[in-house]
Amino acid sequence: MKIPIINSKRQYETIAQKAEAAVLEVMRSGSYILGANNKELEREFCEYLDCKHSVALNSGTDALHLALRALDIGAGDEVISTAFTFVATSEAIGIVGAKPVFVDIDRDTFNIDPAKIEAAITPKTKAIIPVHLYGQPCDMDPIMDIAKRHNLFVIEDACQAIGAEYKGKKVGTIGDVGCFSFYPTKNLGTMGDGGMLTTNSQYIKDRVIALRNHGGAVRYYHDEIGVNSRLDEIQAAILRVKLPYIDKWNGLRREHAKLYNELFANCSLIETPIELDATHCVYHQYTVKVPNRDEVHKMLGEAGIGAMIYYPVPLHLQKVHAQYGFKEGMLPNTEDNTKVVLSLPMFAEITEDEQREVASKLIEIVEKTVALV
Repeated sequence: MKIPIINSKRQYETIAQKAEAAVLEVMRSGSYILGANNKELEREFCEYLDCKHSVALNSGTDALHLALRALDIGAGDEVISTAFTFVATSEAIGIVGAKPVFVDIDRDTFNIDPAKIEAAITPKTKAIIPVHLYGQPCDMDPIMDIAKRHNLFVIEDACQAIGAEYKGKKVGTIGDVGCFSFYPTKNLGTMGDGGMLTTNSQYIKDRVIALRNHGGAVRYYHDEIGVNSRLDEIQAAILRVKLPYIDKWNGLRREHAKLYNELFANCSLIETPIELDATHCVYHQYTVKVPNRDEVHKMLGEAGIGAMIYYPVPLHLQKVHAQYGFKEGMLPNTEDNTKVVLSLPMFAEITEDEQREVASKLIEIVEKTVALV
């Protein structure tokens, strides 16, 4: 049995008729950029998250980038974040000319450790970017407290965490800005690229609207260097079809995570995900820790199980950041986790039989590799 890490075709089958009708309507309308679907998606997204403003963009990366621009963060500034995430987070910091400052993660949740943030703050620090990795919310109260005491902005990277909650509040609405990705593999994915920026600040909203459209709030009048970061109308229409399903799909992911936890409960060699109290994880990824990870990953692939390694090299040790002189050993929890994490097939439509096959095969392989050592 071949089981992929994600199967987008199954989700498509559940919304095919509505999605195709929505796309056809856009095609017939003649309005393809910043049309009615964009405006309605922004409104519906605000209603879903319970925030004041949202701005549709062409990627989660641009949401991060334009958040920094809107907050006037640039050359000479420092931004604190995690090295255990996708490169887009630090890439956005680099695009505006600022320096990423990485602090270690909590070894259990994979998220930035609030207790390590304050020691990294300097007079050049302007913001903190906590990443809600794998759909697990960061511990936001201490992060917001630190930011308030040091007059720092908080930009939530919620690109993997649409619908996740911290103490009853949806992530992406707790800090000054929230950033979301609609890449096709995300919990709420479109059929191309897409992103959204959320905020309760009218100023930030207006600034990002101008920046996404070549730096001008009024057509053909340009106040600053901007970008072209408009969400295609077709993608907005698809997202509008999908958004009403997101809580159902996230609920199914949580049920699948619970079953995985039960299936691995009697195998001490496999460490299952930790969910913080008062949080609602949406399991963008179901990520375990296993011994002999690389060999296990290889053997799972040979058995037809589409497991993935997110992420094999932490950001502070990536070539792109070599100029800063980050050294191996500076973030021990981060570095340790990159050697053991393995994400298993996880999508709303995965079947119980498939999960049982994944779990059975993983336990068999892990025990075999340990016995061989």
